[in-house]
Amino acid sequence: MKRSSGARIGATLAVSALSLALITGCSDEGSDDTKGSSESSSSAPAAKTYTVAELQKLILAQGEVDGYKVAKTVGAPETKDEVTTSDEKCRPLALAMSAQAPGDAKAETTVTVTQEKAPTDTASKSLEDLEEGEFEDSLTDAMNVSVTLVGLSSYEGDAAQETFKSVSDAVEGCSGGFTVTADGEKQKLTKVTAEKGSGTGDESIAFASEGEMDEEMGAGTVHAEVVRHGNTLATYYTINIGALMTQKPYTVDGTVVTAQAKKIK
Repeated sequence: MKRSSGARIGATLAVSALSLALITGCSDEGSDDTKGSSESSSSAPAAKTYTVAELQKLILAQGEVDGYKVAKTVGAPETKDEVTTSDEKCRPLALAMSAQAPGDAKAETTVTVTQEKAPTDTASKSLEDLEEGEFEDSLTDAMNVSVTLVGLSSYEGDAAQETFKSVSDAVEGCSGGFTVTADGEKQKLTKVTAEKGSGTGDESIAFASEGEMDEEMGAGTVHAEVVRHGNTLATYYTINIGALMTQKPYTVDGTVVTAQAKKIK
């Protein structure tokens, strides 16, 4: 089989896009109303602060979301010290997009939820049997899945509300972009845009981050959402490499958000 330069580029872009995903962030229909229900915390009953063990029971587990695989998060920065930003006020966004609690949490945990795909006709063929066009289509189709980093972090006192506000303020204040450094590697984000949140929990805000991923591909956009459930924040960061390769729009995976919101109630 003769592979085109486009196919080779496609494989390279997949790795490049994933690298961007793990150190930056992650609705094609934007909205100025980015918060869901924003009831005042002063009128709400005191919320529980969870331990790590309790959060691990509350976060999504394998078998709880049909059509998805839930597994331990790997490849993301292990500590907050590994994630820095050119502007400190933008750091909550970078943390939310790298499987870290966006604030000073009492406890936190994370998993990766990956959409499962049914096998295609080309999946049963060997690489040698694939025609040039089939190889490119097969590569793109195989990567056209949503991968979502889900994080739960629990806070004491008013810290959850304050942390959520820091995220909300950063979406607005960092709209012109910022630079993220993780594991010694820098990534320039050129734009942050508020998007329509899921409306789950007490408050929710979603945003898109745009950055350069490859000279041929140009800019790519990834999506994230932060939801407050009492004293607990749920963070979602979704990447779809196939969509990035073909420059098609995608969103934070609503199925994952809904499933996690139901479990945390």
